[in-house]
Amino acid sequence: MSLMAPITISIPHNLGKAEARSRLESGFGRVRQQFAQGGAINMQESWEGDRLTFSMKAMGQTVSGRLDVLESEVKMEVDLPNIFAAIAGTIKKRVQREGALLLEDKRRTP
Repeated sequence: MSLMAPITISIPHNLGKAEARSRLESGFGRVRQQFAQGGAINMQESWEGDRLTFSMKAMGQTVSGRLDVLESEVKMEVDLPNIFAAIAGTIKKRVQREGALLLEDKRRTP
């Protein structure tokens, strides 16, 4: 069993659960397609209610995690292999930035 470096990410949103989940589903679908084209990653995901459990395997390393869609935020826990511990901060910032863009409320208010 390999050691893990867990990171926790919280991404606030104003979309409500249903819209946030819909965007996350399509976002994960795009990620899966991008990585599948290169053949470098084996990605699996499973929704149970508003919780997504996922894992990705690339270069002999597995990254897994859980994502909970709440009414006004998404909470994500990612288990990184220790080999990625040195870049965990960078990974966390990128996931937060990409998640915020995905969950940005683009609806216009009068």
